[in-house]
Amino acid sequence: MIVAVIDGQGGGIGKAIVEKLRAAFNSEIEIIALGTNAMATSLMLRAGADAGASGENAILVNVPKANIIIGSIGIVVANSMLGELTPVMAKAIGESPGKKLLIPFNRCNIQVVGVSGNAIPNYVDLVIQEVRSHINKFRGEDNE
Repeated sequence: MIVAVIDGQGGGIGKAIVEKLRAAFNSEIEIIALGTNAMATSLMLRAGADAGASGENAILVNVPKANIIIGSIGIVVANSMLGELTPVMAKAIGESPGKKLLIPFNRCNIQVVGVSGNAIPNYVDLVIQEVRSHINKFRGEDNE
């Protein structure tokens, strides 16, 4: 199971996601850190990602291989993250066959109406639950 975590700017959300994924699944999954910049990738690698790469081409090459793609909602919106997420990146992420787990993060000029105002760590915990559910379905262990 390949899980791609995409982040940009400071990389803090990606770092938190990778740390929780690694703690929850140890070596059960392969985590690929995909940063829109080198600093974000570096933080995710230090948090425990198995591999990492930065920039548009890294995202274009790796998202089609991922079973799960995790990031803020801005990863599917062209020119988000102060322009770091290019239209080509957003298109590649959106068209990837992998399941997308998006965290509502209202700093991208995007507001998801009806979503409670949870703190980012709470959303990260919900992402971990969804990854666990997806892994169980992937293995045929749908215990819900």
